Amino acid sequence: MISCDDGGTRLSPLLALVVLLLTWLAAPGAYAETVELEAPGVAFTGQGVKVTATGDPELLAGARLRIGERVVAPTEALSESIRFQEIELDQSGPERLVLVAADGTALATAEVSVIPAWTSIVPPVAAIVVALVFRSVLPALFLGIWCGAWLAAGLSFTGLWQGFMAAFETHIVAAMADTDRVKIILFTMMMGGMIGILSKNGGMQGIVAAVAPVARTPRRGQVATAGLGLAIFFDDIANTLLIGKTMQPITDRLAISREKLAYLVDSTAAPIASIAFATTWIGYEVSVIEATVRGMPAYDEPAYSIFLSSLPYAYYPLLTLFLVFAIAFTGRDYGPMLAAERRTRLAGPPVLSGETGEDAGREPAKPQMLNAILPIATLIATLIATLYITGSGTTFREIIGSADSFKALLAASFLGATVAGVLTLARRVLTLEELVDAWFDGVKTTFLAMIILVLAWTLSDLTQILHTSDFLIALLGDSVLAGLLPAIIFLLAAVVAFTTGTSWGTMGILMPLVLPLTWGILELGAMTDPAHMHILYAAVAAVLAGATFGDHCSPISDTTVLSSLASGCDHIEHVRTQLPYALTTGTVATLVCAIPVGFGAPWWLCLLTGAAVIWLCLKRFGRPAEGPAEGKE
Repeated sequence: MISCDDGGTRLSPLLALVVLLLTWLAAPGAYAETVELEAPGVAFTGQGVKVTATGDPELLAGARLRIGERVVAPTEALSESIRFQEIELDQSGPERLVLVAADGTALATAEVSVIPAWTSIVPPVAAIVVALVFRSVLPALFLGIWCGAWLAAGLSFTGLWQGFMAAFETHIVAAMADTDRVKIILFTMMMGGMIGILSKNGGMQGIVAAVAPVARTPRRGQVATAGLGLAIFFDDIANTLLIGKTMQPITDRLAISREKLAYLVDSTAAPIASIAFATTWIGYEVSVIEATVRGMPAYDEPAYSIFLSSLPYAYYPLLTLFLVFAIAFTGRDYGPMLAAERRTRLAGPPVLSGETGEDAGREPAKPQMLNAILPIATLIATLIATLYITGSGTTFREIIGSADSFKALLAASFLGATVAGVLTLARRVLTLEELVDAWFDGVKTTFLAMIILVLAWTLSDLTQILHTSDFLIALLGDSVLAGLLPAIIFLLAAVVAFTTGTSWGTMGILMPLVLPLTWGILELGAMTDPAHMHILYAAVAAVLAGATFGDHCSPISDTTVLSSLASGCDHIEHVRTQLPYALTTGTVATLVCAIPVGFGAPWWLCLLTGAAVIWLCLKRFGRPAEGPAEGKE
């Protein structure tokens, strides 16, 4: 509408509105509703980023990305999107990306905070340093998460506070939102609950009681104790407490030193729990591997399959179990352990201040092995059956690789705990209230592990957001021999576990770095074919094995402390007598196994050679403990 007044022409309000609308449409961002530009909120100098534009194909035709004075053409064009791959942003600070049409019209914009590339390693390094200095993994992991959230929010003063809040509100919440991770939490809790029931219904005591009559000499007593360590494979803490407390009267009667009992308990608990098929460790190990592989698009092997493939390279746990049984069968010892054994043969075990007998309160349940055998058999059978049902293929490796391992672990733990509860009630061993209390007592033992697990997931996710592995690959890819990676990783994991006293925390900190780094170095060397995959599996095993090695040497490890307490052994004496054995196995695992296998030696040959070297060391340096209680076999 146009009206004339005094011979002049003026615009009506409606026409003015139309002009304003046309002006707005011609301005940058006019097509914001029809075109979207996806770019990372944070990028690192020198590292390529991916930018994707989606929207109306007609608008995207001929579009370019303007970065300062640069104009970049798309590397890939699809029906309703175009992609710009590996765009490097070299200037630190905020960088504005503008998507422009063929005629120069701005279609969409995005702003990226660019920070120095080296800062991507700050979160895991901060976690490692704090863990080493303060010997506490929970503050270390949270500090690493806070640093990562700060970087993700932009390296600024305001981003420091935003990162602190986002660490909890955004990143930790996101880490727990995944269905598979919830399954792992439930699996671990149900395993803890089942163990709590078996500890109170006489089931575990029944297993121990069945083995005890065999222990009639020091050697047989040691073999029986080590055998129980393998039988109670599904949790290291339950293994340690039950066997230590139950076997202590037997080993005292046989004049086996408390130091030897603590060694047998400690050196069978974590090694068997870390490599068995269904334990409280396995859910954690598989979940950490899965969380890491999720951020490796070029590598898609299932996490449980990776874990199974890594088992032959878990040299330290396997050789530790070998040394335990070699010492038990031969009756030979060396170092401080030999002195402790000879002292005990002559003078008997010491009585430590504060020692007590059975726990106060309700009278312990009568040992009944069936109460443990049926739940454990149910657990194992359900795991195998569910893996088989949910998997596909013709070989065991194919079936396991394609199976839903998280569903299998969850189903196995749930049915195992259910059978344990029903059997306990049916046999009237515990009342319903006592059963619930026993289950909850077992669940409570997993709470700390669950906190570590969630924080480890969160740190793993942040290292993927920050492309930490990409920086490490670019930094180390040309300077580290791929064959040396398993040995280097094993020693690094051992140092972290020794100083922090936690195997789980070590795995949570290192696995998100080690797996992508190893894969990236293999890619750089064109070594991703099956002939070189053993390096990747050995690297995964090195994290798990190194964490166990450091845990065995550490005086602040929970299992080391509990082994001392459960066995009635002075804690420092336990550490002092176990250390030479752990160092022997760790040295052989590194020099005889990890390094040769990294350069192509068969895993089975390295394992056999390592066992032979350990046997020769025991025969060369070991001596039998002499005394009146030695007895005859």
